[in-house]
Amino acid sequence: MFKNCLIKYKYLILIILLIPFLYVFFIFSPANAGIFKLTQSDTLIYPMEKHFKNMQMLTNGGENAEAYFSFDDSKIIFQSTRPPYSCDQIFIMNTDGSNQHLVSTGKGRTTCSYFYPDGKHILYASTHLGNENCPQKPDFSKGYVWALYKDFDIFKANSDGSDLTKLTNIEGYDAEATISPKGDKIVFTSTRNGDIDLYSMNLDGSDVKQLTNIAGYDGGAYYSYDGKMIVFRASRFQDPAELKEYQNLLSEGLIKPSKLEIYVMNADGSNIRQVTNNGAANFGPYFFPDGKRVIYCSNQDDPKGRDFDLYMINIDGTGNERITFNDTFDGFPMFSLHDGGKKFVFCSNRFNAKEGETNVFICDWIE
Repeated sequence: MFKNCLIKYKYLILIILLIPFLYVFFIFSPANAGIFKLTQSDTLIYPMEKHFKNMQMLTNGGENAEAYFSFDDSKIIFQSTRPPYSCDQIFIMNTDGSNQHLVSTGKGRTTCSYFYPDGKHILYASTHLGNENCPQKPDFSKGYVWALYKDFDIFKANSDGSDLTKLTNIEGYDAEATISPKGDKIVFTSTRNGDIDLYSMNLDGSDVKQLTNIAGYDGGAYYSYDGKMIVFRASRFQDPAELKEYQNLLSEGLIKPSKLEIYVMNADGSNIRQVTNNGAANFGPYFFPDGKRVIYCSNQDDPKGRDFDLYMINIDGTGNERITFNDTFDGFPMFSLHDGGKKFVFCSNRFNAKEGETNVFICDWIE
């Protein structure tokens, strides 16, 4: 009887015996090596995110955003809402996520921090001189709006937060400041002339120059690696009714960020040209080291406008490619500076412990 069973089920037995060998062949074959890598060590990366490798989550909890490398790529500065603070404050950490510590005053609201080239000083915007409490959140009865708090000014400090020096002294919103990789200029956003425009200044706040003067919001600017160009987000209005709505909201210190396109220009404000043209909310652009492409955040593939992903595009508007495939939020991208962009940092809602939390992630960038 046992012999008859062997004959009857010999093919089934053979298949069972071959399963371990078939598994090893499938996993370690060249065609499937990437799948094995993804499932074993890159569990924070989604299957179609081919430009990422060796991803790590550096923060775990709270709202963490706008994370940027120091010029030597050894540290990251970022803004975070975490206990005991009820609105954003500035923190610094090592690039492995260790030694996270507060460097802002802990008062008011802060945003848009950046390292100076020497690594010994930092730049950020804060409202603490106007009011030590967190400013009131915007009124969303007018739709989804951002607040441009008039108490925001730009400050320089030592990297431990000491010796705080105010760089802007004009009434209105001054924030969104970043520093050229050349280490010679700061670009920032201001409402000092009645609209929302881009300005440049020296590292000590001197020699302020207006760079844009077209009606609409211009902000979130970054220099190219050679310091010759600036990329930014902007709103432009063909419809007089939309322009009027923008101006009315601006008079209340508000803007609607639902339609922003990506632009580039020369560092002196000349030769402005539009890069994206998708009618979506595009923001957080950053140059690739080659200066020929930018990476940016957009909801262009979500009809409801809630899913933000990262995309890259040539500065002439061609070659748009989706980079992330998370179904919530990915944004605030930056390439490392000292090593020519081998590392990549961004902020995301992926794999968060609680809904709405945003964390900082770092990975290798794969061309």
